[in-house]
Amino acid sequence: MSNITQVVNTDKYLTALKKGVIAAGLNKTLSESGPFTVFAPSDIAFAKLDKGVLDNLLQPENKAKLLDMLNHHVVAGKIQFKDLKDGEKLQAVNGKELLVHVSSEGTVTVDGAKIQAHDVQTSNGVIHSLDTVMMKN
Repeated sequence: MSNITQVVNTDKYLTALKKGVIAAGLNKTLSESGPFTVFAPSDIAFAKLDKGVLDNLLQPENKAKLLDMLNHHVVAGKIQFKDLKDGEKLQAVNGKELLVHVSSEGTVTVDGAKIQAHDVQTSNGVIHSLDTVMMKN
């Protein structure tokens, strides 16, 4: 079974995330034993950002900002989609809090970003795809 980095590197809907993970040096961490839960912004999510935001974050001088933003999408431990509870607060590896909302229709959002595809199993955790990049100030 592939690890998180390997899945991100080969998923055709996560090409922008792949660029970010490599530029931030997160590929090594996300290859370690974990386990991790990654709320992975899809290419659709990155396309919603203002023009130039991603290119700016990918600049070497913005590596720390990029790393913080990406770490906001990673939680220690393996959390399956069915285990996410309404009102639950998860702690991202950057130390910030993520608020989970489960609607009556079963839609799940994390900090306002809707989970699209979910429960992509990896050898060191699980990946849930998001329709929005979670940006914290």
